[in-house]
Amino acid sequence: MREERKSMLIVISGPSGVGKGTIYNKLLDNDPSLTFSVSVTTRGPRPGETDGIDYFFISDEEYQKLVAENAFLEHATVHGHSYGTLKSQVEEKMEKGLNVVLDIDPQGARSVMASCPECVSIFLLPPSYETLRQRLYGRNTDDPKEIERRLGNARGEIEQAHLYQYVVVNDNLELAYDQVSAIITAEKQRTNRFFPVVE
Repeated sequence: MREERKSMLIVISGPSGVGKGTIYNKLLDNDPSLTFSVSVTTRGPRPGETDGIDYFFISDEEYQKLVAENAFLEHATVHGHSYGTLKSQVEEKMEKGLNVVLDIDPQGARSVMASCPECVSIFLLPPSYETLRQRLYGRNTDDPKEIERRLGNARGEIEQAHLYQYVVVNDNLELAYDQVSAIITAEKQRTNRFFPVVE
């Protein structure tokens, strides 16, 4: 049998602190067909983050130049900082036959879903706002004012969960990972992406 597959774009979204990064890192570790698109941001790096691996950290001027050049698949200002997904990054990886995972905020996700309706969209929900609060304070990466801003934004973001194809509650990391992985496995077998030829 000969098999051909069409690459897919996978959007994993949800409020800040819900566990998007943890889940996509597990996906990348366990599925060689997946790759991560490194986003651009104007915020400074957090402790342990590396330019070109976690994000491309750029100035406001560089960011505005990329916007003017229509270089982004999506871009948005979230929590007071600007973020964007480079079209060139996504296209280059998909042309190589890889499935591209985007870890983006709901504002950027809506933009991608509108421009790429064939993408797979997954929204991660926290089990409660209190759990989200504990996670944000527990990771020690933002000051209290920034955390409260993210928590305030989370309510509006969670109200948009119905716009996605799939919703997964991250109350148990292993279970949430298994559910996201199962969604991706099933989506790989869709007849608009999987073209087996019986010889």
